Amino acid sequence: MDNEQRGERSGSAEAGNGADGGASSERGRNAPPSGVIAHLTPEERTARGKAARNEVPLESHATFAPADGRFDPIDLLEEQAKTRVPELVPIRHGRMAVSPFTFYRGAALIMAADLAGTPTSGLHAQICGDAHLSNFGLFASPERHLIFDINDFDETSVGPWEWDVKRLAASLEIGGRAVGFKDKDRRTAVLAGVKSYRDTMRSFAAMTNLEVWYAHIDMEEMLPTIKANIPPKRAKLLDKVLAKAKSRDSAQAYGKLTEEVDGQPRIISQPPIIVPIRELFEGEQRQRAEVEIAQILRSYRRTLATDRRHLLEEYRMIEVARKVVGVGSVGTRAWIVLMLGRDDSDPLFLQVKEAEESVLERFAGKSSYSNHGQRVVAGQRLMQATSDIFLGWDRIAGYDGVQRDFYFRQFRDWKGSIEIEGMVPKGLAVYARLCGGTLARAHARSGDRIAIASYLGKSDAFDQAIAEFSVAYADQNERDYQAMQSAIGSGRLEAETGL
Repeated sequence: MDNEQRGERSGSAEAGNGADGGASSERGRNAPPSGVIAHLTPEERTARGKAARNEVPLESHATFAPADGRFDPIDLLEEQAKTRVPELVPIRHGRMAVSPFTFYRGAALIMAADLAGTPTSGLHAQICGDAHLSNFGLFASPERHLIFDINDFDETSVGPWEWDVKRLAASLEIGGRAVGFKDKDRRTAVLAGVKSYRDTMRSFAAMTNLEVWYAHIDMEEMLPTIKANIPPKRAKLLDKVLAKAKSRDSAQAYGKLTEEVDGQPRIISQPPIIVPIRELFEGEQRQRAEVEIAQILRSYRRTLATDRRHLLEEYRMIEVARKVVGVGSVGTRAWIVLMLGRDDSDPLFLQVKEAEESVLERFAGKSSYSNHGQRVVAGQRLMQATSDIFLGWDRIAGYDGVQRDFYFRQFRDWKGSIEIEGMVPKGLAVYARLCGGTLARAHARSGDRIAIASYLGKSDAFDQAIAEFSVAYADQNERDYQAMQSAIGSGRLEAETGL
């Protein structure tokens, strides 16, 4: 029996794929159901979606108004800072302070608190929790195909599928504003993304369970269609993005991030972004830290399938460094581990990233996993079409004696993303469709796809409602961004820019 089967199971797995009609998710909790799973007929699931639509009309999703006595967004940022590495928190604030869009990327908790007061259909799924447009991207499948999918699951949990759709749609509106697109072009992109979600979900509702499970987006197969919908110059840029993604692997990271010292490869120090463990600790503390990391790697191996465990054991650990990553994640503890296989030409970089409680949990219910690293891994495996072969988790006692949860994955494996700054309006609409369809496929694997499709219906009423919501929330995001700028100006928040 695999390690995941031995551990606690995700509430979404039992709520999943409509097998029980989403009975466990209706409880608003992540607790797995007790007793026998009920299997509703397609007709019963369709009726369930229509009943939800009668109770929560599609048009109700259009509105967003700050609640009376709405929380202070700066309070939430300060709350998150309490559990993070103190010297890295100003970097997080500095990255968020660049623009309203970068602020939005780091404001998953703020938006989750707002979404908790918005209408939902009562149909739940395993959701990303942070499905903004920059958290979709490219990576390699185990079969070495370039796949497009969601690529960040730090906040994944069971919750209303609408929250992911609204997070994505608002990011398209906010991102479009960041690059100066006109109102109509931003609305076109938002509508394209939501329509793609709705159409894809309706397509999946007619598929068998296995057809849904095997569905994925192979970029090489999609490339002709994408190129046909964007200007020739942008098509050439896309080719460069794909080529760059394929070059981003452990070998490329090895050449860029390491140097030879006394005949041994060493991670190059680039403080505060990359700091080798040899510079973080001294003497006995450093030796103890190195022993602990070696023990952690052995412990983490137990969460892998036996074949992948065997592969990992072919590598030996060389060095570890702390590495600052992302925007919202900055300040959480993240490490890169340099390992070598048969010789110096066979490197492997692993990333070890801290997993805290999902921002969704206080609003959608606690995770059924006691280990948040396992929560991330289980959610990622459920939502992605294919996942990193070295994806695993562990609980680690830090040098300060505090127990923390972590998940492990390859640091780079053909990873790539499309930067919004280089897009044109038509390209943003194409990208929106890609993200919307991908999100629907991710939700269809765990939620009741037939009920959700029935709820959405054939008209564009939901699309139009979410477009209206996106404008209203983008306005709120700008107000929150200004509040952050004021907090930095007054000295309430410390921000370090340019990193």
